[in-house]
Amino acid sequence: MQTSLSLSGATKRHGTGTGAVTALAGVDLDIQPGTLTAVMGPSGSGKSTLLHLAAGLDAPTSGDVRIGGRSVVGLDDDALTALRREQVGVVFQASNLVPSLTALENVQLPALLAGREPDRARIRALLDDLGLAGLGGRRPHELSGGQQQRFAIARALAHRPAIVLADEPTGALDSRASLEVQEILVAQAAAGQAIVVVTHDPVVAARAERIVLLRDGRIDGDLPRTDAAGIAQRMLAVAR
Repeated sequence: MQTSLSLSGATKRHGTGTGAVTALAGVDLDIQPGTLTAVMGPSGSGKSTLLHLAAGLDAPTSGDVRIGGRSVVGLDDDALTALRREQVGVVFQASNLVPSLTALENVQLPALLAGREPDRARIRALLDDLGLAGLGGRRPHELSGGQQQRFAIARALAHRPAIVLADEPTGALDSRASLEVQEILVAQAAAGQAIVVVTHDPVVAARAERIVLLRDGRIDGDLPRTDAAGIAQRMLAVAR
């Protein structure tokens, strides 16, 4: 089975000479379709760098990153942008919906920017599955925080990307909306989507079937499904 995301010896350095900083150091990581993986680690551990490489926003200094089976190494900015549009969906802590557009137009926007016709049947099915049917004509300010985030998830999933990256997707939500988003991510993984969630919240990480812990740019642990208390205890050990 082709991996949705694969990092092989992925290293990212910033700067040169004695002032160089290694943000990620020889990371090996494979993400399969139909899986939900949580990535955790203290500040400065390399989470943001890993996310940037996984999203095609940057290429490794050495090693390889493959998104949907295609290497990012050697691609210029235009090719990286095209790969990202085709193969990556991203959900941020803030939904980042364009306020002047309707919710439905926000979901359709990535396809339109890529010069493609939106897959309207796919989008309609997603909105039904996410409990958003009938809300597409509303502006973002007319939606609750949980509804906005669900539309952001629909936007990330609409083009059937190889990988969906969720960066602290519940951080700005209340407990009820957070639980709604967690349930949706679990369901989407069960339906065959590869999802990676970067989070500091052990409760969110406990929903994943795999928890990858980063420290100092390296993988410090690769755990199977673990309860929130166990994750919190391990995170304390990593932070020491």
